[in-house]
Amino acid sequence: MPSGFPPDRRWGLRAVQAAVLVAFLASWEAASRLRWLDPFFFSRPSSVAERVARWFATGEVYGHISVTALETLLAFLAGSLLGVVVGFAFAMSPALSRVFDPYVKVANAMPRIVLAPIFTLWFGLGVLSKVAFGVTLVFFVVFFNTYQGVREVDRNVLNNARMLGASDRDLVRHVLLPSALVWILSSLHTSVGLALVGAVVGEYLGSARGLGYLIQQAEALFDTTGVFAGLVVLAGFVLAVDLLVSFVERRLLRWKPPSHVEEVV
Repeated sequence: MPSGFPPDRRWGLRAVQAAVLVAFLASWEAASRLRWLDPFFFSRPSSVAERVARWFATGEVYGHISVTALETLLAFLAGSLLGVVVGFAFAMSPALSRVFDPYVKVANAMPRIVLAPIFTLWFGLGVLSKVAFGVTLVFFVVFFNTYQGVREVDRNVLNNARMLGASDRDLVRHVLLPSALVWILSSLHTSVGLALVGAVVGEYLGSARGLGYLIQQAEALFDTTGVFAGLVVLAGFVLAVDLLVSFVERRLLRWKPPSHVEEVV
């Protein structure tokens, strides 16, 4: 949403956001030093910043970040590919969609967290169990967007393409895929975020590396500073991923005209 603001208003928005963060951290630090908040339970921003700086200075955190990044990337790619393929298959075959519709609804309504221990038993504590868990989160977002994108294609466009001699392959390549692509790319933020959630939650429940493991270890030792430091690193990682996804989305959808809301803002 901020991208729709003029540059001067955008910088003003950033300044307000920074001021809110500084005010929050200053209030937290003051309350902790005045003992209004127990540092053992709430730590201090200064202690958290010191811990994060030490992690990066010693290189301790880089291995955990790389593992989480790998799990997120693999879950995103596998879940997206599977969602696109199955979404196209369901959209192109109404009979297939009707047969499997109740099973898809049940699977989508199932709490994914109950699958994490099962994947750990099946695939162990390594990367594969985290990827499998992330795929279950990403798949349905991409599947429903692909399915809806194909179903939203104008029937007149399809009929005209068939009258011009387009084969089924031509329809998929030149009509159906471009239509669904807008829906798929629009779900990039959600899909990547869910892949990251799957990786971190899986690491938290059982792992030997990763940001989720780092937070879980600190929590097990009642190290509040370590928990908040892990959350800070995770937040920075999330922001970096979001900026990358926003850049890719702008590049791939630059042909798309701005929405009415963006034009007004």
